[in-house]
Amino acid sequence: MPQDKNYRKSSSRPSSSRGNKPSGNKPMPQKPADKPSFGSKAAGSRPSARPKKLKTKRSSEELDRPGVRLNKFLANAGLCSRREADELIKTGAVSINGEVVTEMGLRVMPGDKVLLGDKRVMGEKPVYVLLNKPKDYITTTKDPNNRKTVMHLVQDQCKERVYPVGRLDRQTTGVLLFTNDGNLADKLLHPSGKVGKIYHAELDKRLSPEHLEALRKGLKLEDGFIKPDEIDQVEGADAKHIGLKIHSGKNRIVRRMFEHLGYRVVKLDRVWFAGLTKKGLKRGQARHLSPEEVVFLKRL
Repeated sequence: MPQDKNYRKSSSRPSSSRGNKPSGNKPMPQKPADKPSFGSKAAGSRPSARPKKLKTKRSSEELDRPGVRLNKFLANAGLCSRREADELIKTGAVSINGEVVTEMGLRVMPGDKVLLGDKRVMGEKPVYVLLNKPKDYITTTKDPNNRKTVMHLVQDQCKERVYPVGRLDRQTTGVLLFTNDGNLADKLLHPSGKVGKIYHAELDKRLSPEHLEALRKGLKLEDGFIKPDEIDQVEGADAKHIGLKIHSGKNRIVRRMFEHLGYRVVKLDRVWFAGLTKKGLKRGQARHLSPEEVVFLKRL
């Protein structure tokens, strides 16, 4: 796990990874450090215009043929996770070459026409993009009020449709991952994975020793009990500056923890997520993950 030099405590803290030094302003991929439901469901659950041929069974030889499993094909297209794809297949929402399929394990071959409802699904290669998010951007794919979204910052990184993995609120900055790999995104976000995140929080006043100890023991909020994995004052700074590691994905959880004790978070920066840091990235900059980083994430 990458260690932030500003932390006083080092127990189970990530150690820093050495990446290539960026040349000029161009961000460079880094090797991942040690270890510290995605995407929107496709619209509609059944085809609006049912193909001519109804569900069929394919032979066992066909199940063993080369190609991409249908659930993986749908997940790689950025529509859903593999688990969600299985549910879409079971409900008869997917067809291949005009045949509605409901059995698991079917494979998509080059040239096959895959429909989800009445819309064709185009297979895409998996893409992984890391952004150092600035303030005043909404973490969403579309905003009805036409506010700035994080998608504007990564739209030139790839032609494939990618989605943010989790979210940072409008005023929170830092590490944000994008991908069309629904299976990986689902794994990173699922509570059972306990994927960690490290934040630096600046408060409106000094955090008292009593409240620091209360945070270490955990707090009971309106939506349940929450306890940081680690929390301490940032080394070299006053008690307004707090570093904490947490794996909960609850909405605004860091801000709500401090608000519960009477503090307001003035600045909040996510400096680490699942082994990824913003090293070499200026605010608003993005880069593709290195192959080593992708392998690391898939092994979490």
